[in-house]
Amino acid sequence: MKEIKWGIIGCGDVTEIKSGPAFNKVPNSSLVAVMRRDAEKARDYALRHNVPRWYASAEKLINDPEVNAIYIATPPLQHEEYTLLSLAAGKTCLCRKTDDIKYGIGFKNGKCSS
Repeated sequence: MKEIKWGIIGCGDVTEIKSGPAFNKVPNSSLVAVMRRDAEKARDYALRHNVPRWYASAEKLINDPEVNAIYIATPPLQHEEYTLLSLAAGKTCLCRKTDDIKYGIGFKNGKCSS
């Protein structure tokens, strides 16, 4: 089975206890990169959770060749943009609140993940 190498966009309170640590507890899954607009907070999160890479840019995380799955944990306003960028980059995408995304936006390129 191929290992899932996760990147989190929006490593804030929601990912601190609930979802972030879980990515390293599942077989064939690891958290390899995190992103937060505040670079120092992203760095701090990465250090505390033993995540090898951190970014202050969602596009840099999305284009990280080691990341093959992206968890979007941002406020709903960014969900559509980051989902489409992730899918366009060929990444598997998990969005924290898929019901916030208008139905069908993922089908613009013929594929959708929820």
